[in-house]
Order: sequence, then C-alpha cells, then structure tokens
Amino acid sequence: MTVDKPSHRDSTEPGIERALRESEERFRRLFEYSPNAKVMVDSSGNIEMVNAQTERMFGYERAELIGQPVEVLVPERLRAHHPAMRDSFVVNPHARPMGAGRELFGIRKDGSEFPVEIGLNPIETEEGLKILSAIVDISDRRMKEMRIQAALLEKDVLLGEIHHRVKNNLQIIDSLLDLQSSNIQDPQVKHIFRDSQNRIRSMALIHQTLYQSKDFGRVDFGSVLDSLVPNLVASYRLEPERITLDMRFEETFLSINQAIPCGLIVNELITNALKHAFGNGGGDIHISLNVLDAAQVQLIVSDNGIGVPAHVEMGNTGTLGLQLVQLLSEQLGGTITMQRLPAQFILRFPTAV
Repeated sequence: MTVDKPSHRDSTEPGIERALRESEERFRRLFEYSPNAKVMVDSSGNIEMVNAQTERMFGYERAELIGQPVEVLVPERLRAHHPAMRDSFVVNPHARPMGAGRELFGIRKDGSEFPVEIGLNPIETEEGLKILSAIVDISDRRMKEMRIQAALLEKDVLLGEIHHRVKNNLQIIDSLLDLQSSNIQDPQVKHIFRDSQNRIRSMALIHQTLYQSKDFGRVDFGSVLDSLVPNLVASYRLEPERITLDMRFEETFLSINQAIPCGLIVNELITNALKHAFGNGGGDIHISLNVLDAAQVQLIVSDNGIGVPAHVEMGNTGTLGLQLVQLLSEQLGGTITMQRLPAQFILRFPTAV
C-alpha cells in the first residue's frame, strides 16, 4: 500500500491563509485602537467600518453608522458638495489631506459642529476601492490659535496706543519749545530751539508712521523721508524756488530702533545743508535710500553748494549736528563717509528686519 505525499499546494495553503489572517488581524487592531477616528467607506460613500474613537468623537454607536452614507458625519450646510469631492477622489485615488486650504467640520449626533482635519487613503480590495479616512478633532488647537490671535491683536492695539501717545507727547514738547522761542530775541538761541524742534518732529513723525502702520515691528523709511524732508525744508521758511529737492527712495523697512537714529541723521544732514551750503543763494539737495543687498542699507545726502570746509572732520568737529551724526551712525552699527566738494555723506548700516 502506498501513501500519497501531500502536494506543494496542500502544504503551503495553510501558511498563506494564516499569514493573511494575521495580517488582517493586525490591520483590525491598528484600525480599532488608533488615536484618530477611522472611517472606511466604499466607493459610493457608504460606511463599512468605524473604530472606537469614531464612536467617542461623533457620539454614535457603531451599529448606527454602519451602512449609512458618510455625509451623516458632515454638517448639513456642507453635504451638497461632499459627493462630488468623493467622486473626484475615486477618479484619482492617492493618499492626501482632504480639502487642502479649506476649513473642514464634522457634526456629532447631538448636532454640535467641530473643526477637523481629515487624511484620505485609498485601499484596493477584492470588492473594489475603499476609502479610509483618518479624522482628527482640532478644536483645542483652533481654540489656542484664537487665543494667540487675540493676544497678538491686543499687543498691536497696545503698541499702537504707545506710539500714538509718544507722538502726542513729542508734539507737546515741540509746542512748548515753540512758545518759549517766541519770547527769545537772540537769533542764535532761536536757531538752537528750531534745531531741537526739528529733531523732536523727526521722532514724532516716525512714531506717527508706525501708529498708522499695521506692522509695528518695522517702518517703511522711504515713506518717512517723503514727509520728513519737505517739512524740514519748510521749517526754515526759505523761498520755495531757492531749494530743489531730488529724493529717490526704494522701499526700505527699518526697525523702530533703526528708524529713529536714521531719521535724526537725515535731519542733521539736511539742516547742515540748509544752514551752510548755499549762503544767501539756492541750490539742489539730493537724498537717496536703497538696499545694497539683503544685509545692508545705504543712505546718501548730498548738495551742490560750497562744500564742506577743510577744518570740519566727522570725528572731530565743534558742531553738535555732525557730532550727533557720528554717534548715531555708530549706534546703527554702520559707517559714514564724507566727501567735501561737492558735499556728500554716505551712510551704510546693516539691516535688522
């Protein structure tokens, strides 16, 4: 009597079946115990599987969801568009977040809505395409974001009020100096008062620009100079035809810590030109502002007047204005160079915004 040996097919089939069962069991465990809500639907959008987290998140018993269209978990106001989006996924199935760039919401059994993020994954089965959705409740994250936005808004309001009050206080000081100077007869002392007023107005203008801006961390310094320079020339009450301004400004953003000293430097250099460059005549004043590269700003102030006298040196001068220019340039971490004829001052300093 002979005994038939088991075929290769007979010996391997139990092993394959066992591996398939183990693989299926691992999938079910991962599916069931996932920290995210998991919902599997067929290509028609009918729910076939949900896990325990889905029950907790949406407030349904599992039996209430199986066989239902997945739209039952979508707020009614959004349901009309959902089938079309599902159909587009079926046409081109690939793992991706759902509704990229849009706000997504789920709805609980009790009718309450909550924000969600959803990841979609296609799964090919013998029964056809299935869609596995991983759903995350982002209510806590959204609440934190709202609190951060509220805090930032409060900070912006506070900074705006600070800049507004600083500007108002500087204007009060300017008015007091103006009242005081009206009682002064000495022309030299009057000039000192006017120079001080112009410095105060320069700082007030920068704070005013920041107050009107939506970004309190930086200021478009070109727009500051557009107002500062003509107002400064007008303060000397010169005939309009005497001074021609050539202003060329690129969009250049400075921090408040840079804008104030840079504004004061411009104030001093323009004042110096108006007082000393042209005598009783007139001439041209040129001002340019540009970004040399991603890390350096260049400011040039020049005129076509009599030039800078030989005895005047940037680091050794008896005039307060040029002393301030040197000190403020160092405060900016920059360098300033002077050309005598024609008079030209070139300031370069690193950007900080």
